[in-house]
Amino acid sequence: MAISRTVQTQLTKGDFEAIEGDWLAKIAENTQDLDYFVGVARALVGSGEDSRARTLLEMLDDELKGKELWRVRLSLLQRAGGLYVAADKMHPTILATLKRLHGHRPNFQGLAEAAGLSRAPQDIPKTWEKVDRLESLLAFDVGSVVMMEGKGVGRVVEANLGLESFKVDFERIKGMTVGFKAAAKLLKPLETGHILRRKLEEPQALAALVKKDPPELLRAVLQSFARPLNATEIREALAGIVTESQWTGFWSAARKHQQVVAAGTGKQTYRWADTSEDALAEVWRAFGNADPRRKIELFRRDGGRDGELARRMADALGHLAEEAASREPGLSWEIWFALERSVGAPEGVVWAPEALLEDAEPRHLASGIEDRLLRERAYAMWREKDPRWPEIFRDLFNQEQDPRALDQLADGIAVASPKELDRIVDGLLAQPHRQPSAFAWLAERASVDEALRARNPLRLMQQIFTALMRDEFQPVRLRLLALVESGSTVPRLLSHLTEEQAPQAFEAVDRAAAIEPYQREQLVNALELRFTSLRNRKETEAPLYALRDSIEAKRQELQHILQIEIPANRKAIEEARAMGDLRENFEYKSARQRHEYLNARASSLNSDLSRVRPIEPPGDLSEIRIGTRIRLAGGNTLTILGPWESKPEEDVVSYESDLAKGILGRRIGSELDLRGETLTVEAIESAL
Repeated sequence: MAISRTVQTQLTKGDFEAIEGDWLAKIAENTQDLDYFVGVARALVGSGEDSRARTLLEMLDDELKGKELWRVRLSLLQRAGGLYVAADKMHPTILATLKRLHGHRPNFQGLAEAAGLSRAPQDIPKTWEKVDRLESLLAFDVGSVVMMEGKGVGRVVEANLGLESFKVDFERIKGMTVGFKAAAKLLKPLETGHILRRKLEEPQALAALVKKDPPELLRAVLQSFARPLNATEIREALAGIVTESQWTGFWSAARKHQQVVAAGTGKQTYRWADTSEDALAEVWRAFGNADPRRKIELFRRDGGRDGELARRMADALGHLAEEAASREPGLSWEIWFALERSVGAPEGVVWAPEALLEDAEPRHLASGIEDRLLRERAYAMWREKDPRWPEIFRDLFNQEQDPRALDQLADGIAVASPKELDRIVDGLLAQPHRQPSAFAWLAERASVDEALRARNPLRLMQQIFTALMRDEFQPVRLRLLALVESGSTVPRLLSHLTEEQAPQAFEAVDRAAAIEPYQREQLVNALELRFTSLRNRKETEAPLYALRDSIEAKRQELQHILQIEIPANRKAIEEARAMGDLRENFEYKSARQRHEYLNARASSLNSDLSRVRPIEPPGDLSEIRIGTRIRLAGGNTLTILGPWESKPEEDVVSYESDLAKGILGRRIGSELDLRGETLTVEAIESAL
């Protein structure tokens, strides 16, 4: 163990009286500094001063006993006992210290026996292992409050020395047995003051703090754990103390305390600093180490803690905004308005948003403003201050992603040039894949804008269904899917369709593999209700007959394609795209081909299932019908089922086949020409 240079110098000079003087001063100053005492004692022994080291350690030992610092004495015995306690006295000295330290525990003596402390007293290294074992068990003695994963907080109510197990009463499980060996792994002792222990022992006192002193209750939580906690963990720790209705008010008041330090982005964590000054220093350090946009977040979140801290943050941000004006004007814009909302521009720094509008290229500025509200403010200021604003709006419409900001740009374009907005809308309807976000905006806006719905309802419906299947629209796919629901864009488009457009609309709905079957059924029903021609078409459409098992198998196949294969293929396309150049990307091309096949297959299955009818057992067996089996002269048979069951090699044919069409309606005794051979029908029976 290292000793100070002063002690080294004293040892070199042989100035042992100085060492003794420092030792006595240290005892008066800090009796518990064992690193110092043990280090000096070992250095004295190394210098041949064994007797002096023993005397000094005995003085320290007497001081510890006088102050009843039994925990410190036990540590001293473990680290340096061999330097001042006789070998034959060591074991009883350890036992006596343990008794002073833990003798008040109900099962001290029994647990000491269970740990084996009375055995092999001469083996001191083993004795210390047994001391560790004893103290591990004593942490779970009767009356201890413990926590167990999945069980919550409980109290140890019994220590069975014979069975070597503890019995714990949890809130929902009483008398749970945990063996001595498993206790350290399964149970965590909760010290006095731990919030979970206090919930068990003083719930009413904690509940009173919810309104009386929210920061104090939060402090109790944060100081109970050895790590920062997020809001969810804090809420879980206070379950049963802070009610659902109280949480928002409690949390808002508690986290504003000067000693609460938040860290991280998104799901923030919180800890309790030792002092308000420590908390402010930590916030400033975090601010200094943060990237520019994180600095803005920290300024907004923590600037209100302290006026001087806010000023220092504002000064740093003001200079950062000046530096970023030319290369990152969007960042500079966000900084200026963060300052405006708080303390204003720092002294000596010129307020610059208007200059940014004049000097920065509009696309460069707008694309760099990540905050939508601040982008909208830029759009409003361009419209107010720059005569070129219609041209700017048209240009920015092509890069804007947010639907609310697109609303603002579109409304401005409509005022400046309605024909220009019409041209934009026509372009989106013609080639939506060029601007997926703008097309999603158009489709959503059509749900509340009847003029947009009436403009080209069939085309808009077709493009929505097409977009749902294209990779470019993956970021907005959920928004587009919502447009199929009742009351949204697609159902509202139906009222604007003409009789001539109805068949194409029906086909678009029928082939829309990305929507749910119930959505398709609702749209089909709405179309048939509006257009008589579609109802007549359905009535005249030839049914498809199949066995019930075949129908169910096809339905399951369709569901598997829609719910498993298509999503998996979509993921494969994204992974293949990430591999690089699509022109030479075999995996991408293969995934795209698979995508087209799956959608075609889903569309075909959906179409077939819409007209399928189950084959029922034929009641009249006087003639050959669908669902019958024919017995022919010579022992041959022939079964007539649907196209999904057709297996000519097993003499099962579809009623749609030329062979079946030639024999349906024939009776027993008829002669049939099968494969160049004339055979007589001897019997007709049900194949089901």
